[in-house]
Amino acid sequence: MTSSAAVVSRMAKAAETFLASLDPAGRAAATGRLGGDYREWTYLPGPRPGLCLAEMTADERAAALVLLDTGCSAGGATTARAVVGLDMIRRQLGADPDPEDDRYWVRVLGDPTGPDPWAWRVNGHHLAVHLVVADGSIAVTPSFYGAEPATVPTGPHRGLRTFPEEEELARLLLRDLEGALRAEAITSDQAPSDILTRFDPVADPTVIDRGLAHGDMTPDQQDALQRLVRHYLGRAVEPAAERAWSEMVEAGLDEIRFGWAGSDVRGEGHYYSVLGPTLLIEYDNTQDDANHIHTVWRDLLHDWGDDLLAGHYADGHSG
Repeated sequence: MTSSAAVVSRMAKAAETFLASLDPAGRAAATGRLGGDYREWTYLPGPRPGLCLAEMTADERAAALVLLDTGCSAGGATTARAVVGLDMIRRQLGADPDPEDDRYWVRVLGDPTGPDPWAWRVNGHHLAVHLVVADGSIAVTPSFYGAEPATVPTGPHRGLRTFPEEEELARLLLRDLEGALRAEAITSDQAPSDILTRFDPVADPTVIDRGLAHGDMTPDQQDALQRLVRHYLGRAVEPAAERAWSEMVEAGLDEIRFGWAGSDVRGEGHYYSVLGPTLLIEYDNTQDDANHIHTVWRDLLHDWGDDLLAGHYADGHSG
C-alpha cells in the first residue's frame, strides 16, 4: 500500500508546481489561509473562491489537474475529470449561449512547503474534492461527485453514463432483498429531491432514515453492501480509503445501515443512503426526470480534517 508520507509528498510537490506556474494575480486568486470559511462548499453552479480552470493557460490547467489527481485514486481521478467533461456536454445539449467549459475553481490554503497544516480543493458544478494535510495525515471529505445528465440522451456521447457502478451496485443489493428485509430497507416510496445533507458544513446523520442493518443481512447481501461502500471509498487515495475502511470495521460493520427510497424501476426517481458510526454516503437520482445524479461521502470522524487540525494544535503548535 502507498504510504501516507509518499502521498503527502507527491501532493505537496504538485501544489508547489501548480502555484509556481501562476503569475502574481493568478497566485493571489488561487491561495488563501487555512481557516475562516474553509468549510464552506457547494455542488451547485456558480462561482467559488479560487482560480477558475477557464482562466488558466494550458500549462497552468495541466498542473492544476495533476494536483487533482494526487487527491484521488486512479479511478477517482478519471471520474473527477469525467465530471468536468460532462458539464461541457450538458451545456452543449442545452444550447447554452456560453458553452465554455472548465467552470471549476482551484484553491490552495496554507503553505504546502511548511510544517503547518494546509489544504487544497477543486470545486465546481457537481464536483467537490477537499483535502486537508496535517502532520503527515490526510482528510479527503466532504467528497461530492455528480452527473447531469446521468445518461447522455442524444448526440455523439449518447448512452454515456458517468456513474454506472454507484447505481448498479445498489440495485444488486436491493434485488437480493426479500420480504421483511426488503421492507426494512425501503424507507419510503417517495425519493427526496436531493441528498438530505445538502452542502451543510457539518453533516447531520440524524436526518437519514435507519434502513436495514448489515448485521441483519445474509452473507451475500453483506458482501454487496461492502462492495458498494468500497466503491465510494475507492475514489480517494489509498491511505485515506484504507483508513476509512479500517475505522468502519473497527466500529462494527453490523452497525452500517442501507436505506432505499423511491422507485426500484429504472428511469424513475430513486435514492439510497449508507450510514454507519464512521461514515455517511448518499445518492439520489430524482431531478430532470431521474437523469441527474448526486453522490456524497462524508467521513463522520475526519470531515474537513477537524480531528487532524485539533491534534496538531493540541500538540502545542501555534495556529
